[in-house]
Amino acid sequence: MISKKILKPERVRRINGGFSFIPHQFVTDGFMASLNQKENLLYLFLVLASDRYGLSYYAYDSICTLLQLTLEEYTAARNGLIAKDLIDFNGTLYQVLELPAKPVTITQKEKMIPEKSSGKSNESSTPSSLKDIFSNMAK
Repeated sequence: MISKKILKPERVRRINGGFSFIPHQFVTDGFMASLNQKENLLYLFLVLASDRYGLSYYAYDSICTLLQLTLEEYTAARNGLIAKDLIDFNGTLYQVLELPAKPVTITQKEKMIPEKSSGKSNESSTPSSLKDIFSNMAK
């Protein structure tokens, strides 16, 4: 076992004001490895921006600006995180969810289409899935 020693005791991290954490199993159980770069970036941002319940209200344009993502990259990353059961989104509010028992694999993701959460979307010009696109075409 590796012996650990705090390198700078005067700089030990503390929770002051804000609240965010990433469970260690995010790395050790393969969740991080199951995400692409943009999904990891968005997930980390949402964790940092959320309150103690995992809730955050950032608008997509602010997120795109801060993370230097295009709208398409943001939408794909958001939908990927929803499909992998890591976040929920109702059009205005994000919730970072407790980690599932194990990472959603690619085969599970392909079978899984994100369902719309309750609530109205303020991003009506950005369909959240192919299911929504086809549903809108049928109307």
